Amino acid sequence: MNQYDYDKALHFMIWGQWDDLLVLMVRTRDQFLSKKIETFLHASYYPSKQSEMLESHEALLSYIDHAQTTNDIHTNVYL
Repeated sequence: MNQYDYDKALHFMIWGQWDDLLVLMVRTRDQFLSKKIETFLHASYYPSKQSEMLESHEALLSYIDHAQTTNDIHTNVYL
């Protein structure tokens, strides 16, 4: 997967750039990242409970962290 997608997702989340996050959701090849972004954006725009929005935010951050760590491990193995 593209390491830049995870960096972009993190940047867009930190700075509240929801439109750019939506574009990333559509363009990324990582279907798990796309689904996590979709869930987060939906919970942000249509919050039925604040806890749902916070859970989706944490799930997206956790996935980005996991994907970056996994990608770093695989990159170091091949070097």
